[in-house]
Amino acid sequence: QVQLVESGGGLVQAGGSLRLSCAFSGRAFSLYAMGWFRQAPGKDREFATAINWWSGGRTSYADSVKGRFTISRDNGKNTVYLQMNDLKPEDTAVYYCAAVRGEMRTIATEYDYWGQGTQVTVSS
Repeated sequence: QVQLVESGGGLVQAGGSLRLSCAFSGRAFSLYAMGWFRQAPGKDREFATAINWWSGGRTSYADSVKGRFTISRDNGKNTVYLQMNDLKPEDTAVYYCAAVRGEMRTIATEYDYWGQGTQVTVSS
């Protein structure tokens, strides 16, 4: 069984930065692609970014975060990171990390494991 634990959320002013972490345990981390999704109040969970299973692997970004967010992973530490720069009020959401065996996906229902989420709030 895989466990995912996110950390690093908080309150930040518009234009600021945050770095989220997701600690993975329970299986061979290097076999799993990792994704970050977010869900704002009253909205569906949406894809933000994903990275393939190998360190430095292929990545994908939603247009809304491209150029501002960077996903990375450290297979030695079983951790995936989300560096968020130039944050905007519309980035306010609960951020979830997710894991899927094999190639990365952009659709939430295709992921096998989820963390509990971490709140990110961006004030204007």
